[in-house]
Amino acid sequence: MPFDFNHLLLVLTVYVIGAASPGPSNMRIMGVAMHQGRRPALMLAFGVISGSFFWGGMAATGISAVLATYAQAIIALKILGGAYLLFLAIKAARSAMVTDEHLSKKSATAPKVSGLKLYKQGLMMHLTNPKALLGWVATMTLGLGPQASTTTVAITLASCGVLSVTIFCGYALLFSTAPMVKAYRLTRRGIEGTLALVFGVAGIKLLLTRS
Repeated sequence: MPFDFNHLLLVLTVYVIGAASPGPSNMRIMGVAMHQGRRPALMLAFGVISGSFFWGGMAATGISAVLATYAQAIIALKILGGAYLLFLAIKAARSAMVTDEHLSKKSATAPKVSGLKLYKQGLMMHLTNPKALLGWVATMTLGLGPQASTTTVAITLASCGVLSVTIFCGYALLFSTAPMVKAYRLTRRGIEGTLALVFGVAGIKLLLTRS
């Protein structure tokens, strides 16, 4: 099957829309970037990217398409993902209720979260996200026919990988800039409340959806 550049553009467009649209991973990266700075946000983004690469590799080899046919596997993934999102929602809600004065005193004495821990958070968030799995399945199904060549598979996967790095690291870099940090300080409680709502709704939706 010859390589089709125009078809690749269609696939990449679909991938960008799915990956760049606001969701738990992007919202989490934004929050960490504005609250903790660029380096912690990038570590979280690298975890998300690693999870994205994992699902991309699974989709490219057809394993995730097999998993998608087994309802039990998807249900288990949804339960894990929903529970984790609710955990993040509770953390964000508690942060939203803390006053700025109390937060400043707490931040001065609180130990910093390690980059490795943030990386693990990002990785776990994406590995337990059925949207990431099914998004990659849809992307690779659209991009690869039954007779797709190894070159087509490699180019499609590599292109989506580059976009993944660009999108998630872009969120970390953009929302750690001085204007964004200043805006966060002024609207921190509202942002944390929004994060709690997004994570909570997404988590409950995953737990209640079984199809």
